[in-house]
Amino acid sequence: MWFVQQFLLVFVFFLIFFKYLKLRWKARSLPPGPSPFPLIGNLWTMRFNLHPETFNKLTKHYGNMYTVWLGETPLIVLHGYKAVKNALVSHSEEMSGRPVTNLMADVSHGKGIVVSNGHSWRQQRRFGLMTLRNLGLGKRGLESRIQEEAQNLLEILAAQNGEPMDVSEFITHAVANVISAAVFGHRFSIDDPTFQKLVAINQELIEGLGSKWGILYDAFPWLMKRLPGPHQKIFKNQEFMYNFIRNEIRIHQQNESLEEPDDLIDHYLAQIAKTSGDPDSTFDTPNLLQVVVDLFTAGTESTAISLQWAILLMLAYPDIQENIHKEIDQVLQDSSAITYEDRKRLPYTNAVIHEIQRFGNIAAAGVIRRSVKDISLDGFSIKKDINILPNIDSVLHDPMYWETPYKFNPKHFLDKDGNFKPNEAFLPFSAGHRVCLGEQLARFELVIFVITLMRAFRFRLPKGVTEVNTNYVFKLTLQPYPYKVCIIQR
Repeated sequence: MWFVQQFLLVFVFFLIFFKYLKLRWKARSLPPGPSPFPLIGNLWTMRFNLHPETFNKLTKHYGNMYTVWLGETPLIVLHGYKAVKNALVSHSEEMSGRPVTNLMADVSHGKGIVVSNGHSWRQQRRFGLMTLRNLGLGKRGLESRIQEEAQNLLEILAAQNGEPMDVSEFITHAVANVISAAVFGHRFSIDDPTFQKLVAINQELIEGLGSKWGILYDAFPWLMKRLPGPHQKIFKNQEFMYNFIRNEIRIHQQNESLEEPDDLIDHYLAQIAKTSGDPDSTFDTPNLLQVVVDLFTAGTESTAISLQWAILLMLAYPDIQENIHKEIDQVLQDSSAITYEDRKRLPYTNAVIHEIQRFGNIAAAGVIRRSVKDISLDGFSIKKDINILPNIDSVLHDPMYWETPYKFNPKHFLDKDGNFKPNEAFLPFSAGHRVCLGEQLARFELVIFVITLMRAFRFRLPKGVTEVNTNYVFKLTLQPYPYKVCIIQR
């Protein structure tokens, strides 16, 4: 017995030592970074998450390009605008892959747009872009849907009669109805229990992907997929969304509306029928399910959180809120619905909306890419199939491009004459071939929702509240802490 125990101890020691040597061997051609531990890599040092503050600290030691280890998998982190632009723009094609063995890939089965790769990804993304255009993105179609939801939200908030309230749920439902109109062809009542559950499940799904359990799954997918734990609920939530969408597909098929498609599901079903005999086609029901999930998830979460940041920052900076009111009153003197084009006549308000996206960046570090070819970055030869993280948070806070990177400052987007001024380091939707598919829709929503609400209301702190917490809660996205606001009609 004693001999067996000693043998096992020696075996484990040599196994760990072998793993360590293997890591060091793999690291020889990668950018420098903190020394990894056998088996767990740098997970302990990083507290099992991809937190922007952790990356900021590592950058001070290792520069704007370094390697961290998620278990035995290397992850190259790019920090700052120049490093990220060099990778995502100059090497857009080579950086267009997604990891194939992490939690997001397993949940989606490699389908859809967000985590798919190669031929399937190109077909699905091209279809998504084309369909959004056909549905009126940039024209009158979806813009009128956004105006409708903004007006509905306005009426709901006005009915609260200035009482302290948490606006997050109302905002999320309004934004979810915009993307619902695009993918399902109709909106849902805010009182619909099935829709309420869909929105709640969507939020749980996103939070689960960004949790410590999600990071552990990314590091040890072969182990975590077999172990019980909170991460298993992510798969159940995904199946609920699939079942919801399957029901919507059945309704579309029964209505026989494919000859005059009115939403994404109609267009996709027509595409399946059109390409049924094409051996190169990737249009099928599993991809349809995941495309809808991708659009609904990304289209709801990002804009809803940005609008929550918008109201919070108006509470924190009442002088900026007052400046917006003055500009709106001077320029928009009629009562017609707000359009996306109105931003051009409201340079200060437009600057504030951009600064809300920069300061209240929701993307955290961003989404991991994978090299699909050998490339050279900053003197390092990066092999094919290496995971790379373009740190979007570091771009939006790069002191080389932002005068006060950690302060809310609309002057970042204004010239000396008060005209709107773009900034090349403004990349809240990422860049390159994997730039956010819903970027244009999100831009339309933010402009129309923010200006509609600012024209109608003043946002005030509840009685007795004197301070505003503008720090963020770290999940998969960066969210404001819960808050209450008194919404006063102007």
